[in-house]
Amino acid sequence: MDDTEILQHLLIIEEQAATLVDDAQAEADRRIKEAEEQNHIIYDQSYQQLIEKLDAGFQETADAVKKDYDRLLDEYMESLKNMPRQNEAFSALAFSFLVEGGCSSSRGDEHKFTGPLAGSPVRFPA
Repeated sequence: MDDTEILQHLLIIEEQAATLVDDAQAEADRRIKEAEEQNHIIYDQSYQQLIEKLDAGFQETADAVKKDYDRLLDEYMESLKNMPRQNEAFSALAFSFLVEGGCSSSRGDEHKFTGPLAGSPVRFPA
């Protein structure tokens, strides 16, 4: 074998090696793409399951809070309905603020009020 044949043979081997490297790179790219697609599918499924779980938990909590809110509101409204009306005390207090200009508190000190009706002859029914 002379030098030209040896160089030609080496070039053929180098070309085959380059083809093998290109084929290996193409196979690696294909496998990577396939793995990425599979991982994306798994991620989407896991994400969807988590969303459904969290949404169900949120809805249960929201329903429980609304039910509790409605119950507390009903209890409060019922307590307001059952509260005795103190018309005479309210009239006296309103009269003292609007006409007399103040009132005595339960502590004994007096609160002065200079409302628009202070000193007027308006009378509130008892």
